Amino acid sequence: MKNIVILGSTGSIGTSSLDVIARLGPRYKVIGISANNNTDLFLKQIHSFHPRFAAVLNPESYEKIKDQIPEGTRLLPPEIDSLIFMASLPSADLVISGVVGAVGFQPLVSAIKAGKTIALANKEPMVMAGKTLMKECERWQASIIPVDSEPSAIFQCLAGMANEHTYHNLAQDISKVILTASGGPFAKRKNSLSTVTPGEALNHPRWRMGKKITVDSATLMNKGFESIEIMNLFDLPEKKIQIVIHPQSIVHSAVEFNDGAILAQLGEPDMRVPIQYAITYPLRMESPVKKLNLFDIAKLEFFEPDFAKFPCLELALTAARAGGIAPAVLSATDEVAVEAFLKEEIKFTDIAKLVYTVLKSTPQTRGDATLNQALDADEWARERAKECLQSKTYKKALI
Repeated sequence: MKNIVILGSTGSIGTSSLDVIARLGPRYKVIGISANNNTDLFLKQIHSFHPRFAAVLNPESYEKIKDQIPEGTRLLPPEIDSLIFMASLPSADLVISGVVGAVGFQPLVSAIKAGKTIALANKEPMVMAGKTLMKECERWQASIIPVDSEPSAIFQCLAGMANEHTYHNLAQDISKVILTASGGPFAKRKNSLSTVTPGEALNHPRWRMGKKITVDSATLMNKGFESIEIMNLFDLPEKKIQIVIHPQSIVHSAVEFNDGAILAQLGEPDMRVPIQYAITYPLRMESPVKKLNLFDIAKLEFFEPDFAKFPCLELALTAARAGGIAPAVLSATDEVAVEAFLKEEIKFTDIAKLVYTVLKSTPQTRGDATLNQALDADEWARERAKECLQSKTYKKALI
């Protein structure tokens, strides 16, 4: 029996996780779920999976459903403490973090300090203070299994090469990690991206994901985030991360070792594969996902990323080199920028300009960001980004 908590159960990761769990059978039980404001789907999930605990962060959503919760499920208050509580439940064997943005930071810390195994799709905390979080994992004997397809592919390629709590010293055996990216909807677009609409940005050619991560994929910021996540998760320097545009999304990523051997993980682009692997790890079980037929693949293409066309990628790598609180500032500012773009308050190309403007004014710090420094930097960056939006100073950015 494996008891599972899902943070962000109504998002793309959460719904796919529940689909996987339903197919795996009674040995896998959902004991806690959380959502933000998709109350209709959330109530259906409660009735289907009968969790002991449930939480919605949106107060209006809480008021809407508080009298509709069936017996046997306890609805927790609409606050971050409810997620922190569920992330550290003594009876939880696995915590799936599928929330979006920095809201997942404190629940992740709670799960780590409780010594949990965490299936992590929420990459922002690993961007904000990944090195410190990995040290905390070692301290509390917690484990992080990446869920996003590319970090999961690298995790699978490295299976058996490190203990369950740390990847220290792997860098000496690895020549490079080949981190693949679909390129998003604008990889082959030749005209200016300044006229891109939210609808166009949300039309990803390969994956169906939440709005924030889909826009990040369109700007390639998501690949920058994954680069930082992988550096922190696997204790690798930036020079050993090679980003490769791979439109077919069949090779989910690969690892090249010092002897020239390359191990790659291939498969159909379906998030249920890495999600199920994280849930059943170290076992591999039957999956409903279509099997990859090599004879059906006409060709596999690989290109270098266009940093000039997608400046967000370079900004992410610049923040990684700067270290300290810069990655936390990057993450927070991007959240504000993407939200403003989706509301049509700024242009698609203004996302990079706003991130650049806030990063340029970031105070320098030494060493890896502590957990408190990361949270403070996140708060500072959001306020600074909102000030820049109001004053429109970001429009002067030469990027």
